[in-house]
Amino acid sequence: MNIVVCVKYVPDATADRTFDPADRTVDRVNVPGVLSELDEHAIEAALQLAESGDAEVTALTVGPAGASDAIKKALQMGVDKGVHVTDDAIHGSDAPATSLVLAKALTKLDETSPVDLVLCGMASTDGGMSVVPAMLAERLGRPQVTFAGSLELSDDRGTLTIRRDGEAATETVEATLPAVVSVTDQANEPRYPSFKGIMAAKKKPVETWSLADLGVAASEVGLAVAWSTVESYAQRPPRQKGTVVTDDGDGGRQLVAFLAEQKFV
Repeated sequence: MNIVVCVKYVPDATADRTFDPADRTVDRVNVPGVLSELDEHAIEAALQLAESGDAEVTALTVGPAGASDAIKKALQMGVDKGVHVTDDAIHGSDAPATSLVLAKALTKLDETSPVDLVLCGMASTDGGMSVVPAMLAERLGRPQVTFAGSLELSDDRGTLTIRRDGEAATETVEATLPAVVSVTDQANEPRYPSFKGIMAAKKKPVETWSLADLGVAASEVGLAVAWSTVESYAQRPPRQKGTVVTDDGDGGRQLVAFLAEQKFV
């Protein structure tokens, strides 16, 4: 069985996000980047499925040179190999263009070894649009199952069953493979890379592809053809100094008055 996990290199949420003033795209060079936390749940799901049977797991990413760190983290967690699609023309691409590149990369992988299952996180922690898995399934012509809270393969590994937890009900959805599945952050607890895994990752293969390798024209991707762009942005205002309540016997009253003024009570 061949499982591919689509992962994304995103700006570290704990760092101050900045934008390129020239085109208003997110600065992915001067801001530390990490593997999207939500994608770690998709990786964990893939590894658990692989451990339950004979399967190979590949991490696939589209992004700048630094995105190789996302592949590296996936390999350290236990993924078998990685594919990194990088090209200057990709800069500024939105969800439709990203799904196009991912679909072409998956098609190329499929030619060598048929891809049975594509796993994605429920969203990226930078864009948060949650639409790429659906677009990817449409481009590949495969069934899609979204927001999986748990995954289970049939004994013949030809059918996938997922549990989707909603606010009012829980659904059980079944799909025949090959399929595209998005995994929620409630599906599992991603493993930490062990020292053995970190060392083993250094010897695992990683392929680097360009748009030309996938047969994608530069005119099909990038900011110039994006369906959505950032019109304006503003830096987050600095944190205001808090109010200090001195308790001279009426501290409780002062606190209640402050909370009432802020409409917290």
